[in-house]
Amino acid sequence: MKAITVEPGVPNSLRLDDYPDPVVDHTLLQVEALALGICGTDREIVAGDYGWAPPGARRLIIGHESLGRVAAAPRDSGFARGDLVVGIVRHPDPVPCPACRVGEWDMCRNGLYTEHGIKAIDGFAAERFQIEPAYAVKVAPSLEILGVLLEPASVLAKAWDHIDRVGHRTASWQPRSVLITGGGAIGLLAALMAHQRGLQIHVLDRAGRALKADLVHALGGVYHGDTLPPDLQADIVIECTGSRPLIVEVMSRSSGNGIVCLTGISSGGQSMPFDFGAFNRTMILQNDLVFGSVNANRRHYEAGATALEAADPAWLGRLLTRRVPLERWPEAFERHAGDIKTVLQFTGPSP
Repeated sequence: MKAITVEPGVPNSLRLDDYPDPVVDHTLLQVEALALGICGTDREIVAGDYGWAPPGARRLIIGHESLGRVAAAPRDSGFARGDLVVGIVRHPDPVPCPACRVGEWDMCRNGLYTEHGIKAIDGFAAERFQIEPAYAVKVAPSLEILGVLLEPASVLAKAWDHIDRVGHRTASWQPRSVLITGGGAIGLLAALMAHQRGLQIHVLDRAGRALKADLVHALGGVYHGDTLPPDLQADIVIECTGSRPLIVEVMSRSSGNGIVCLTGISSGGQSMPFDFGAFNRTMILQNDLVFGSVNANRRHYEAGATALEAADPAWLGRLLTRRVPLERWPEAFERHAGDIKTVLQFTGPSP
């Protein structure tokens, strides 16, 4: 079979390899790959800035945003031949820590978790793969290739789950508005879930494109392509860019009792002025809260699947701005102007 591999820590070591088919383990799902989403984490790994190969190996099969079709399933696994599935990226640590012990590996306490295509487990950029039924999520057949959006959707489902949990620290929690920074797949999926909650939506995207504005407007939201109105305040802020100046700016945009959720990871090694005293004063006097959110556990994948199934498929389809066939695989890892979500497409058998 064909598989796309990288040597972690070695820049530009990405290549298409011939790999032996997996040795069949009948306790696992046998899956034919259909599509793979590409994101910034993949490009970091390709650049040599991130990633770990499996123990005893030099190379890692990349890819964590999967979509496949079950070719064979164990009896009583809850899956059947022909099912569309997505693999859960993170696996719990082997100790396990208190969080992993209760199925919340997204909150792992000791950092010994593993992740498909990222950390110590081969990923899904292969024509065939195997996965434990416990780490696979069924996707509605109606979604078809749109199921490849489930992994990023799960990340936002977790963010919204934690926003809801934190918000209910007060019995008066009734949010009306949300400000989202970033018009990529993560920001737009955050906006979709805000729309499904009936919130007033504002999206700030300084790398603006007409398509992104159209997608926000289709949700009934307001698209801000450069600056925000000086008086704009939101009950919820979801930061999806990792841009340091933008993070500082939007932390001042939450209303009283507001919540700021950070999902965009910043690069280190740079500093900028920041009035921590004013920030501290505002946070205390307004009962504001800032927290970070990353990854997802099974319930978030299931919530993400529900959100995708409830969405307009035509709207979701517009997020897939480039679909690249396997024979042109290097193009999938390139950045193109106007990209929202690039998908590498495999050829899988019919059910």
